[in-house]
Amino acid sequence: MSADGDIPELRTKVALACRVLAHRGLVDGILGHVSARVGESELLVRCRVADEPGLAASEWDHVWRVGLDGAPIDLPEGATVPNELPIHTELMCRHQDVGCVIHAHPPAALLTGLAGLRPRAVFGAYNIPAMRLALDGVPVYPRPVLITRPELAAELAEVMGDRPVCLMVGHGITVAAPSIEQATVMAVNLEALLGVTVELARLGADPPEVSKEDLAEIPDLGSSFNDMLVWNALVAALPDLPAVSRGTGVG
Repeated sequence: MSADGDIPELRTKVALACRVLAHRGLVDGILGHVSARVGESELLVRCRVADEPGLAASEWDHVWRVGLDGAPIDLPEGATVPNELPIHTELMCRHQDVGCVIHAHPPAALLTGLAGLRPRAVFGAYNIPAMRLALDGVPVYPRPVLITRPELAAELAEVMGDRPVCLMVGHGITVAAPSIEQATVMAVNLEALLGVTVELARLGADPPEVSKEDLAEIPDLGSSFNDMLVWNALVAALPDLPAVSRGTGVG
């Protein structure tokens, strides 16, 4: 859980996460949002601003504080919170270990959901975290609606249960994790899994799942490798890393 003193760094990280998601094709234009928990009763969330440049150009001053009750705290004139803010507030209220929520609209997620495909653990060392997402199961929220009301957010949260990811049919994905870095990398890995799922269906291929024998040879490399190193690489790959992001300890 983050303290108020972390707010400047968290704002920059939320903006960087938005840029990473846009650079990787998980969000497009102004659609999608990232939040980070602040203390017991607040979060930071990427808002839309009066001169909105899109998520690919997110900056720290596009990220503002909101109460877990949904009430804006320091929102400047002309800025608005995401219409689907209830996704963030519901998941953070339900799960105290959730420090970041991401909602995005990746193309492979759309196709996987509409085609009724099921992600399977058919690859191993190619992408170990993505394989484990398949092994543990990807919950599916079946309604292609905007999650603008607490009741709908509660439905989504019930479908997710204790899983950190959800495929939303005709809509996109939601990811909830302890940190911004973990959530961002998980969203990228989920899209990689769904991309393979779609391509195998296109090819008409049905490979077997990784055997128990081979699973025993695939270790968990830990969060410092799977999350932090990957996060650093994703940030470093951004074509226009804003100067404000340098020197904040996020790279």
